[in-house]
Formats: sequence, structure tokens, C-alpha cells
Amino acid sequence: MACRAGCAACCIAPSISSPIPGMDDGKPAGVRCVQLTPDNRCGLFGRPERPPVCASLQPSLDMCGHDEREALELLSRMELFTLPGRC
Repeated sequence: MACRAGCAACCIAPSISSPIPGMDDGKPAGVRCVQLTPDNRCGLFGRPERPPVCASLQPSLDMCGHDEREALELLSRMELFTLPGRC
């Protein structure tokens, strides 16, 4: 599966604990990454400053669903299910 251009669900739904340029403490879940361009593309794509966690994401039906709305819902659910202390 190819990344859906302009989706940005993976840049909004999950939390990112590592520093991102412009977000020194990482990014909370549900918050738009400051590196997203107005057309919802990663401003760090292909650059060494891009956090490893971002570079490691691979689009899949389980993560991206069939459209941007479903991707945001799926990733938001995954974020909730992976919160520390949730057992």
C-alpha cells in the first residue's frame, strides 16, 4: 500500500516521544505536527531531522483504512490501546 498523499493521520493521531524540530518535547496524541505543510505533507520527509519513529511507519490497511477519516480513527484507537499502564 502506498501512503495516501495529503492524509496526515499518522502526523496527527499518535503521540511522538522523541524531539521533532519545532516540538522539542515531542508531540502529544491528537495534535498536528508543526512540520506538516498546509497541504498535509511532511516538511521533514527524507531529511535527517525526521524522527526515526516517523521514518519507520509503513502504510497498511490496518493503519490507514480506506480513507483519511478511517486512518485518523484507526490510529487514534491504536494510540489509546498502547497507552502506558493500560492492561
